[in-house]
Amino acid sequence: MLKNARRTHTCGELRPDHAGQTVVVQGWAQNARDMGGVVFVNLRDRNGLVQVVADERSPEAVRQAAAGVHLEYVVEVEGVVQLRASPNPKLPTGMIEIVASSVKILSRTPPLPFSIEGHISANEDLRLQYRYLDLRRPEVQKNLVARHRAAIAVRKYMDAEGFVEVETPVLTKATPEGARDYLVPSRVHAGQWYALPQSPQLFKQILMVAGMDRYFQIVKCFRDEDLRADRQPEFTQIDIEMSFATREMVMELATNVVKTLWNEIGGHTVPEIPVISYTEAITRFGVDAPDTRFGMEHTVVTELLRNTEFSVIRGLLDAGGIAKAFVVKGGGASVSRKQLDAWTGFVKSYKLGGLMYGKVGAPWTGPLSKLSEAELSAIAAATGAVEGDLVLLGAGNPNAVNAGLGKLRPAVAKELGVVPPGYSFVWVVDFPSFEKDEESGRWMAVHHPFTSPRPEAIPLLGTGREGEMFADAYDIVCNGYEIGGGSIRIHDPDVQAKVFSTIGLTDEEAKMKFGFLLDALRHGAPPHGGLAFGFDRIIMLLCGTDNIRDVIAFPKTTSAQDLMSGAPSPVDAGQLKELYVRNTNEG
Repeated sequence: MLKNARRTHTCGELRPDHAGQTVVVQGWAQNARDMGGVVFVNLRDRNGLVQVVADERSPEAVRQAAAGVHLEYVVEVEGVVQLRASPNPKLPTGMIEIVASSVKILSRTPPLPFSIEGHISANEDLRLQYRYLDLRRPEVQKNLVARHRAAIAVRKYMDAEGFVEVETPVLTKATPEGARDYLVPSRVHAGQWYALPQSPQLFKQILMVAGMDRYFQIVKCFRDEDLRADRQPEFTQIDIEMSFATREMVMELATNVVKTLWNEIGGHTVPEIPVISYTEAITRFGVDAPDTRFGMEHTVVTELLRNTEFSVIRGLLDAGGIAKAFVVKGGGASVSRKQLDAWTGFVKSYKLGGLMYGKVGAPWTGPLSKLSEAELSAIAAATGAVEGDLVLLGAGNPNAVNAGLGKLRPAVAKELGVVPPGYSFVWVVDFPSFEKDEESGRWMAVHHPFTSPRPEAIPLLGTGREGEMFADAYDIVCNGYEIGGGSIRIHDPDVQAKVFSTIGLTDEEAKMKFGFLLDALRHGAPPHGGLAFGFDRIIMLLCGTDNIRDVIAFPKTTSAQDLMSGAPSPVDAGQLKELYVRNTNEG
């Protein structure tokens, strides 16, 4: 404690060793009970809970003051620590209590909109509206403390490895990086706009050109995109960049960051992390961020059904589609028709036309029973399905089959309760460099246009064979969440120009959007690469929640609103006039 502090101890630190000491504690009344002249108050702060008692050992005025304490009042108590006659082993402070010699009510509160103690039944919107109350809950405070400790652990590790933390601009130039920018109008430069950074990508590359060698930053980033439980419009990255780096160097460093965080914050030892290719991930799991804690891996059965007489499947395969299946074991055949219909609706949201199933038995039942005995036997052999299992099959456009079954697999596992506890990591490498946009027919960079192709693929630029190119990129995945991703960057301005040309940018457009980076690359850019971790997602996983809002102090809802402050909100017409903008939806 500071020497001038009135408080001598926090509520959570008192133990039997403190018996006989006069102490001062301050906090919130978690509950207060008047037992007919004996008043008990459980006082709580961020560090824990302690019982205060005002009884015959306390002056009458103190007992009266204690009787006036109500739920969530802010209270200061002075008293002597005594051993409890009836200890509470569930509390770290449960062996002692404070016999009050002074009770001061520092602040009062009206009735609360929801209970802070115990199970929270209030819906999330109400809790976010009163976030200052929600943040008093020990569970949420524990998450924020874990976040604090994780940030310290990252900074210590990165410093030891020779990295320098450098702040990059928040008001910067709008550049196309895959999501919508948040834009800020300039008052000084009429009609011109800043953008909030989607990432510090260009600046960290500039820092490598500038000779900083090893950079990192725990940094806010902003993307105006549709939200979900693990995504926020403003989020935090652990941003890392290294000069003279190879893919293996960056992956080694990132693996060590993960091991540090999981050990120091979660108390877990992370084993060696396997590496699989993007192609293998899509083939086995349908997605490039697979949850590898459980089975239900996909099996490609296209060739087994190539000549099937089941017209629905045959038509889809003849049109260039694929067929994949996975097995729900352990009595999967008992899954209800209602549930199967729900799963069918689920895959349709990923543009898969439908879901075919077969309950394995003698005979099979379900739509797949229309296949021949030989085809059913071949599917059972390929997938490992046995009697009592459920086979789920999708056929059609490869992207739709992979996405539909890939997203269905973890949803089924979670619903059936077959996902084991713990953590499972995997590195995914060798992503495609480019993919065709279905609407425009143009090549798009899979990661971002500063990602270097694998060295052996660079000669394919400009040949029309860009779809065969693999990127020097890598993602690290934990329990089905991409927690980090990066690449080796393009340091050769000629290669960068060819990539821009591939994705349809003219020289003029490239100069307008990325001119300062292109100029920098011409002035002695070292080979460099890096990675960005999703800090919020990592803390979410370490804290054992599936909602990113649980680990952010003041999060937004899925509609990008701050219910506590009321943001976003209208602003005065005079402010808009100063910024040379107006609301087009008014009048």
